[in-house]
Amino acid sequence: MRVRSAVFVISSFALLAPATASADFVHVVGPGESLSSVAAADGLSVGALAAANGLSPTAELITGTGIQIPPQDSAAPVAVGSSATGDGDGDSDDVASSPAAPVNSATASVGGGSYVVQPGDTLTAIAARAGMSIAQLAADNGIDPNGLLFAGSVLRLGGSGSTTLVSSQSAETATASTQPVGAPAEGSAVNPPYPTPESVSPSEVGSIAAANGVPASLADAIAYQESGFNNDEVSTADARGEMQILPGTWDWIQQTLVPGGSPLAPASAVDNVRGGVLLLRSLLNSTGGDPAMAAAGYYQGLPSVERYGVYPSTQQYVNDVMSEAQRFGGG
Repeated sequence: MRVRSAVFVISSFALLAPATASADFVHVVGPGESLSSVAAADGLSVGALAAANGLSPTAELITGTGIQIPPQDSAAPVAVGSSATGDGDGDSDDVASSPAAPVNSATASVGGGSYVVQPGDTLTAIAARAGMSIAQLAADNGIDPNGLLFAGSVLRLGGSGSTTLVSSQSAETATASTQPVGAPAEGSAVNPPYPTPESVSPSEVGSIAAANGVPASLADAIAYQESGFNNDEVSTADARGEMQILPGTWDWIQQTLVPGGSPLAPASAVDNVRGGVLLLRSLLNSTGGDPAMAAAGYYQGLPSVERYGVYPSTQQYVNDVMSEAQRFGGG
């Protein structure tokens, strides 16, 4: 979303440096670094570091890109098949000595969801509540069913691959009445999302959109208009990624629109698209399903549109998006 301002492009993660090993910060990948070497330097497992960034544990890092280093206390290992006090069958005795946060049933019950591992969780319990086998859940997330789960890591539920989605349950009813505009939308230049040299194809964008109740052609048109399907794009207003989301707007999407509080990975092209799609869903909810008004809200911010009307630059943007939507198969 490109709310115009005088903010200039800042290489946000190049300005950051780790304060302590337990801090949550962004590390800029150096030549020859790998997930393994970065994880070892920060006292993390490869799996925890990969999960915090929406990456496969076998993914290769690209020099100059930023990856999120999660706090060590959020990556504390918990048993996969059993726990210190349980028998691994997924019932109440499989919780460690301190009570763990329960699995969010609304998130775990849907086929395309995701879940943030809590202290005391077991793979057995998560799989049972998600209606999956342990083997399927482990395979979908590339983890050892007899290994360790890490509190704070994200498990995909009900599917494999980069296009696995969370349920759109929250987005279906959410509105954009509190969508930030101006300085709140800009947020902090050092906060996510972070651009990465990758893309999500039009067909994948369309699949993500359809799964969240957004016309595929509209989402494709927005992604093309905003970045040309390039997740490395950063605008002069500091909007980032394939869907060009400002840091303040990203934070609002995380807090308001993401189902069950399942976090979007800060350096994931797929989650950048998911964030933009969830925003579009809320805009459609707020405009009676009007794609043109949703596009206007995406560009200008719906509260601004409702207060000041559609700016001329916004109208040109809407015209371009609607034309592209036709090209992508819109009615």
